[in-house]
Amino acid sequence: MPCDKVELSSLFLFEKLDAQQLERLCRDGRVEKFEPGQVYAEGEPATCFYVLLEGSVVLLRRVGTEDVEISRSSSPGVYAGAFMAYLGDRLPQIYNSTLRVTEPSRFFVLPAQSFAAIMQDWFPMAVHLLEGLFFGNKNTQEAIGQRERLLALGSLSAGLTHELNNPAAAAVRAASELRGRVAGMRSKLRAIAAGRYEREALETLIEIQERTAEQVSKAAPLSPMEAADREDALADWLADHGVDGGWQLAPTFVQAGLDIAWLEQVAAAVDETVLEGAVRWLNYTVETELLMNEITDSTTRISRLLGAAKQYSQLDRAPYQVTDVHDLLDSTLLMLSGKLGSGITVVKDYDRTLPKIPGYPGELNQVWTNLIDNAAAAMNADGAGGTLTVRTARDEDRLLVEFRDTGPGIPAAIRDRIFDPFFTTKPVGEGTGLGLDISWRIVVNKHGGDLRVESVPGDTRFQVRLPLAGNENTGETDPQEPR
Repeated sequence: MPCDKVELSSLFLFEKLDAQQLERLCRDGRVEKFEPGQVYAEGEPATCFYVLLEGSVVLLRRVGTEDVEISRSSSPGVYAGAFMAYLGDRLPQIYNSTLRVTEPSRFFVLPAQSFAAIMQDWFPMAVHLLEGLFFGNKNTQEAIGQRERLLALGSLSAGLTHELNNPAAAAVRAASELRGRVAGMRSKLRAIAAGRYEREALETLIEIQERTAEQVSKAAPLSPMEAADREDALADWLADHGVDGGWQLAPTFVQAGLDIAWLEQVAAAVDETVLEGAVRWLNYTVETELLMNEITDSTTRISRLLGAAKQYSQLDRAPYQVTDVHDLLDSTLLMLSGKLGSGITVVKDYDRTLPKIPGYPGELNQVWTNLIDNAAAAMNADGAGGTLTVRTARDEDRLLVEFRDTGPGIPAAIRDRIFDPFFTTKPVGEGTGLGLDISWRIVVNKHGGDLRVESVPGDTRFQVRLPLAGNENTGETDPQEPR
């Protein structure tokens, strides 16, 4: 269709251009008419810059398996498409949205290369300023985001070190004590071998030893009162049967789940004159088993903590993958357990029937970290602590992750600002004001999801909604909108 310079000059985008510039636009570009339907699709190479002359346009963005409308206009002069072509190869030149027309519509269409050349020729200073603004903001966001991640990593590393130190110290102590118990067992076995034990009695004693070792691993915990009562009963039995210092042996036997019936089996197996030696030998067996259980528990906890750190960091996994949000939440909660402290009770209200979702696990862990950290700070502000409830549920075609805390709440006066960059209510040096801004970008821009907050005193809820079908977005720019 013919290009009318007068019509172009009536558009706000071109109204300041002179006749020669309008002539070049008509020479390099063209006017096209589109019937109702798609003009271009999200993800295709951005080859043209479109300016609406007449008609109606709708801009859509793919979220999961559906196209969601993000903008609609009938105003002549609105534009879309390759309007960042002047950045060249430094930016992936693809359409970040889908453009459709709802009625027969005319566009002025300018090839991306022509648009870039015109910008460079006519507005070189503006191009430099725009380039500096775009890449400057991008570099600033990356640097600040990296700083935010490093701060979080430092805090998590300190907490992880503390959490690892306890089981590691317990394992070292138990291993040291185990060496002494094994040496004592060898000595006691030598004494038993030199004593007046019948072969049948020794065999029975060894059978009791094996059953005792099995029983130790199955011992059920007792209440303090039950344990005290059983210790008294065992100590009295040992004293009645001539075992000196029986009150020292009784707590170990009780911890192992042993009772008077077990002692009666031992007494029936050996002569009364060697009963004390047999009991003390079996005591070494019990202590050895208990210490080995302690070492197993400690090293298992260390392994669990390292597994959580690996899950949290996602260092050995693809950036974009199908993942179970519950695994991510559990690893983050474990990593932050030191920061939460004993004053905060964590309640997990998970819907385990929810499917796995595609996404960026490492970045979702960063979102969970920011939201949990904020909740903990709010509840610990006055030292009172509180309850953090982490809930998952299905919300139509989205997966909901909700973090609810019992802190003082977010004042209505600042609620609309909490997602703004650099806004923080924390004291100077304790917060960058970027945690919620980064979280919003990860959830909304990167995953096509939604992040919102509801808050009253005693009940603050941050709600993350993620598409069940996923929304991989590896581009570095925000969605393009008609302007």
